[in-house]
Amino acid sequence: MASISIRNLVKRYGSFTVIPDLNLEIADHEFVVFVGPSGCGKSTLLRIIAGLEPMTAGDLYIGDKRVNGVQAAQRDIAMVFQDYALYPHMRVYDNMSFALELRGTPKAEIDARVRRAAALLHIEPYLDRKPKELSGGQRQRVAMGRAIVRNPKAFLFDEPLSNLDAKLRGQVRAEIKALSQELKTTMVFVTHDQIEAMTMADRIVVLQGGVVQQYDTPETVYERPANQFVAGFIGSPAMNFFPVEWRDDRVVLSQIGAAVPLDDASSRRLQKAGNGVLGIRPEHFGVVTDPADGIAVNVKLVEPLGSDTLIHFDLAGVSAIARVDPELRPRLGDRLSVRPQPGKIHLFDGNSGEVLR
Repeated sequence: MASISIRNLVKRYGSFTVIPDLNLEIADHEFVVFVGPSGCGKSTLLRIIAGLEPMTAGDLYIGDKRVNGVQAAQRDIAMVFQDYALYPHMRVYDNMSFALELRGTPKAEIDARVRRAAALLHIEPYLDRKPKELSGGQRQRVAMGRAIVRNPKAFLFDEPLSNLDAKLRGQVRAEIKALSQELKTTMVFVTHDQIEAMTMADRIVVLQGGVVQQYDTPETVYERPANQFVAGFIGSPAMNFFPVEWRDDRVVLSQIGAAVPLDDASSRRLQKAGNGVLGIRPEHFGVVTDPADGIAVNVKLVEPLGSDTLIHFDLAGVSAIARVDPELRPRLGDRLSVRPQPGKIHLFDGNSGEVLR
């Protein structure tokens, strides 16, 4: 078990800079998820930690050991890939035991480790099968089992759930989270799926352009995003954004001049900036019965989800979504009055996108 420390890491491919200057501290036993859009550098960063990709500059420590230039096989970490990377001609048991056999581990210890990992992952019935006889979820468990038997200092996962269907993704996601709590091992997980990040991580690293936008607990990233990019990336459906300005001693939506109910602290922040961007999550829109208490909108689309309903509408020239109680039963073309919850509004600088504090 070990911490991972990344200091002033730079990665370039020729003249193209993927990671300009990154610092990150991952604590021992911590489950950290790298998340961000395609091309943000998350998989490159994971491969650098694994030793599969050289860094251009900077330092990398696993535990108290500086591993710059240390070969992947000597870093004592295990990686689980997106495509499982199983040996098709070997039984499940042999796939899991192969790395231990190469190390010269005694047969009795190999057998004990393989069977313990198989029990943890509920794949004991499949030990004599070959990969082609397994489902995608079973193959992914075998790939994880092969990593577990090595007792590594850290586990690295490179989008391991992307080849699974929606139901299996949820099941294997829960199994990996439970596994992290049982093994108490440092885990780093890469995904483009922010729902996976929110449900699995102790802390989330949100990346864009190789730069850490925010590094914090899922709750903090969701409730107090550091900037407009994080606010828009984390959450499904995404946060709604509207241009706002300070006008006539009140906060108004720029396009239509409608007043927005903000607390005094938020109003002062916007007054100081002059204008900005207001962010409101779909679940923080309320539908009010008195038109005077809200802003009138026309329903453009209704998406019933069972537990709640999504209403699509235009507000201040922007397409927006509200998540409402399914008992409301709105219909296409209905005219409703919506009101943002004052304590749930986010304000961002209109130029930099940084949160207004």
